[in-house]
Amino acid sequence: MSEAATDEDDEVVTVNFKTTQSFLDTIDETWQGRGFNSRSEFIRYTLRDAAENPTFDRDELIALLQAEVDIDDGRTMDAETAREQFGSENT
Repeated sequence: MSEAATDEDDEVVTVNFKTTQSFLDTIDETWQGRGFNSRSEFIRYTLRDAAENPTFDRDELIALLQAEVDIDDGRTMDAETAREQFGSENT
């Protein structure tokens, strides 16, 4: 991965934030496992991606995570049951 791209006229500033040690450990495992050169590079990439591609809002993310829990717990239904329950006529 390459260093975060910046406009040459932009001043580079330092930003500090607090997090738990366990979350920092997760961040470190992630950036190292995904081929980034540093924690800072990974965090810049992740923040830029989130700002430029706001795919999910908080409610959508919570719903997605709940769906994962439902799948893990075996709370699923087949397509026919879903069509009947939710009124979709698509096949």
